[in-house]
Amino acid sequence: PDGPETRENGAPPERMFNAPWPALAVAIIIVVSYAAQGLLPYNGLPFALYPVEIEAGRPLGLLTSLFLHGGWAHALMNAAFGLAFGTPVARLFGLRAAGVIAFFIFYLLCGVIAGLVFVGLHPGGMTPVLGASGAVSGLMGAAARLMDGQGRLGSPFSRSALSMAAAWIAVNLLIAVTGLTPGLEEGSVAWEAHLGGFAAGLLLAGPFARLLKR
Repeated sequence: PDGPETRENGAPPERMFNAPWPALAVAIIIVVSYAAQGLLPYNGLPFALYPVEIEAGRPLGLLTSLFLHGGWAHALMNAAFGLAFGTPVARLFGLRAAGVIAFFIFYLLCGVIAGLVFVGLHPGGMTPVLGASGAVSGLMGAAARLMDGQGRLGSPFSRSALSMAAAWIAVNLLIAVTGLTPGLEEGSVAWEAHLGGFAAGLLLAGPFARLLKR
């Protein structure tokens, strides 16, 4: 009989946890950066995203805000979603150097676009916005196009992509109406950025995949 380390067909057992390392790195970066956030002045709030600062030509907050969070629950939630939705995207892009670099550029670009969407909708805003939610939403948007195709990139208008988009819009409209921000202790995580990041990931997954010939 087969021992505990083999399956019936003699193939090696499936690993219980086999996420590609770039997706795991996103989750670790989110957790570690929040663990170090307390070392920053005013718990990192000077490095949050402020629309008024972006409009004044100081764009650094578009990037630095992605590494800040409003509490452990907020950071761990984004880390979990980043791992879950980053896994299929990292597999699509591949684990060669070009694919890994493209994965992290894609992640950051979705986050920046999400921030710009928020800035565009809140001109002159002075409320700090922080969190990786926009970037993680970009991974979610890209992953939505992979749900029908068995690892192949589907249309942004496929049933699964549109279903996930509708669900994400509904969740964020609920946040907009109720003001609910689970796990957030400082600053705000904007639902507008969530939707902007999702749309960016949904649309940019195709060009990135074509560039990588995936």
